[in-house]
Amino acid sequence: QVQLVESGGGLVQAGASLRLSCTVSGRGFSSYAMAWFRQGPGKEREFVAAINWGGGTTYYTDSVKGRFTISRDNAKNTVYLQMNGLKPEDTAAYYCAAAWAFSRAYHATANYNYWGQGTQVTVSS
Repeated sequence: QVQLVESGGGLVQAGASLRLSCTVSGRGFSSYAMAWFRQGPGKEREFVAAINWGGGTTYYTDSVKGRFTISRDNAKNTVYLQMNGLKPEDTAAYYCAAAWAFSRAYHATANYNYWGQGTQVTVSS
């Protein structure tokens, strides 16, 4: 059984940095495409960043380009989201997701087979 557990969220001021981690239990982590999504209050879940199995290909939503970095350590079964220059509009619950394959639909929630429970990020102005 595959389980995803996120950590690293918190309450920070605008301009601060946080690093989210998502550790995956079960077999096959190194073959999964991984992603981060977020869901703000009253909003739909939206794509933030994705990374392929080897870490050589990444995608970001426009609003976080240049500020957020997704990476993975296959030896530790962990994917990270380094978030710099945080803004109040980044406030959301952040979810880690895993997919059996890295496809063109990397931005779509339906593409992912496993989800974590989420970690809250709150950015004050």
